[in-house]
Amino acid sequence: MNETLLQSWNDAWPTVKCSKPLNTGVGVIDESAFNTIEVDKVFDTINHASTIAGQAVLFRSLTQPLKSLDAIKSKQEAIEELRNNSLLKENLENIIEKAAAQEKNFYLLLFGKFLGSFETAREDHEIEGYGYLQYKRGIRFMLELVEQIKSAERPQCLYLNSIFDKIIFFTDTRPYSLMEGPVYITEKGIECKQERKNLFPLAILFRPRLFKPLLIILFFAAIWTLAHFFPTDMFSVSAKAIPTAFIFFVPLLLIYFPIVGGFDRDSCIIPLRNEFKNSQAVAEALDALGQLDELLSFLKFADAFTHNMVLPNLIDVEHHRINLVDAKNPVLGKENNDYVGNDFVLDDDKLVFITGPNSGGKTAFCKTITQIQLLTQIGCFVPAKSATLTVADKIFYQAPEISHLNDGEGRFGTELKRTKDIFLATTARSLVVLDELSEGTTFEEKMESSSNVLNGFYRKGSSTILITHNHQLVDNFVNQGIGLPKQVEFANDIPTYKLIAGISRVSHADRVAKKIGFSKEDIDSYLAGSK
Repeated sequence: MNETLLQSWNDAWPTVKCSKPLNTGVGVIDESAFNTIEVDKVFDTINHASTIAGQAVLFRSLTQPLKSLDAIKSKQEAIEELRNNSLLKENLENIIEKAAAQEKNFYLLLFGKFLGSFETAREDHEIEGYGYLQYKRGIRFMLELVEQIKSAERPQCLYLNSIFDKIIFFTDTRPYSLMEGPVYITEKGIECKQERKNLFPLAILFRPRLFKPLLIILFFAAIWTLAHFFPTDMFSVSAKAIPTAFIFFVPLLLIYFPIVGGFDRDSCIIPLRNEFKNSQAVAEALDALGQLDELLSFLKFADAFTHNMVLPNLIDVEHHRINLVDAKNPVLGKENNDYVGNDFVLDDDKLVFITGPNSGGKTAFCKTITQIQLLTQIGCFVPAKSATLTVADKIFYQAPEISHLNDGEGRFGTELKRTKDIFLATTARSLVVLDELSEGTTFEEKMESSSNVLNGFYRKGSSTILITHNHQLVDNFVNQGIGLPKQVEFANDIPTYKLIAGISRVSHADRVAKKIGFSKEDIDSYLAGSK
């Protein structure tokens, strides 16, 4: 189970990108794949959430995608219901809009830093005075959220119902009763009205305001009683002296404010906020708000994207499969109306080779595949005319990394360690992209090592895509009847960004060198000019 947002924030001021990928072999993606797939950019592309909670839930979904087919389908059903039920969708949009305007009040109550009595707040996370205003605004946010959800039309699908239930269940908890009030301070600690069944022992009723009429009345009643039963010159004040006597109330107020305000802050507001902050019920209600906002964000993303969008069809088979029609990269295709889509089918082949010169779109295509798989597993729309996939238990993307001085094994060893970790973690339900293999060694060793690794992945049964310039390696596998060869297409030395069948045996190194001004002719020219 994912940790809640309140747990992720861990007493710090709330941030959107507070979740992290799990370790290699534990979650669907690990940190290396997260960085290589550019999940941060994927988040920026699909993020249309209005609340901080919604954005944080969406980012958490991307860092820790779902593994369960049923869980993903449940989110898809929720999206379909919202898309088909305009009244429910509009109602939830209004709830989210109000929450977005008020949620910082709740975070200020939970995480705000109290200043001194007479200091002025200069930052969003600072609380001036004794916190009465922040307390009232903070609990009002939660109470209004509950009331709005209770008044909303009840959804039909299981996932949406479960979200509603989390928020409504909050009304049966102690934190909700404390927010609703009244709150009592007893010798046992803080109690809500349900816990306050007897009048004894006596309790202090907490009200979030500095002006306490009953306390002031009791104070003057005490003075009158003393004056009545113990008449002395000290309490004998003539009518003419009353205006003068009021001068002495100013020092009394300077004593009254810090004593009463300090007591309320230290004995009521801070303990209450600590209880709210550590409450599982509060955390789940806040997460539920984020989950609603996340679903609406998916719909806004689909409406804003300029290409075909579809909810993928999910199938349950023994090993990973993927079938995409006119698939486009969600990041690169967002604002590019001319982005070229590609079809891609990976069924029984299990091993795909993608060859071709640099700048042909090999890497962009592989990121398209992995990003679409990732979006599928958070229940989101994907940019394609149609998409049929299985749920991947692991998504790995290995790209060449520069070795460090303390690696010990050099570039080849560093890469091989990563490949080993991926291999050991994969199953027949995994999706693996390898961008070149066995760099940093001789051609002969590269052929042997790459063949061994690819044979291992093939026998294990995961869907494996290799990006390579090594057409000899691809030839060896194709001659054995293993793997599906694909290449990026060029027309008159210009990339079309289409993926076609075949093995590319052409190097465009000279074309690229000329483009950046570092061909043989350019080098000769530079040398001639320096003489």
